[in-house]
Amino acid sequence: MCKGLALLPTTCLERAKELKAKLGSFLQKPDWSLASCKIGKTRPTLEQCMRWKESFEKLLSSKHGLMAFTAFLVSEFSEENIAFYVACEDFRSTKSAAKLAAKAQRIYDEFICTDAPREVNIDHETRDITRANLKDPSTSCFDMAQHRIYLLMAKDCYPRFLRSPAYKDLISQLRAKCTSISKKA
Repeated sequence: MCKGLALLPTTCLERAKELKAKLGSFLQKPDWSLASCKIGKTRPTLEQCMRWKESFEKLLSSKHGLMAFTAFLVSEFSEENIAFYVACEDFRSTKSAAKLAAKAQRIYDEFICTDAPREVNIDHETRDITRANLKDPSTSCFDMAQHRIYLLMAKDCYPRFLRSPAYKDLISQLRAKCTSISKKA
């Protein structure tokens, strides 16, 4: 490794490797598709995909929807928002008080602190309140920041997701699949 890279903090090197891996996959697969939504052997149904249009909450509550939305955000280079949201959901379900402080610090370091490797876009007041909440961590210490990111995604990313060619193609593919199945029957 060259001397310049050796001087960088480990988190920067890890993030650089992560970006290299993601960019490599973009060169091979420039957009997400129906294949991105596959979980194991199951794919979303047309009905599931149509429900995603009803509300942002319905999109996030669907495993396939969450996967498709995450793939969309990765394609737009803004996956840190959904990663933070999911990390907060996981954090909220933490039962062990002993693990709470360490998990809270990891989330803060990765997403909230200035120059975090995956820094989310929140205002200074929310950042300051979240930092203060870490002094006595509880399962709700990220609630305000998570809510801000949720609103940002709901108002900005979610409508773009629904208008994206990939989502429209997904619906078309599933409609075509349903049509071909009904013709065979």
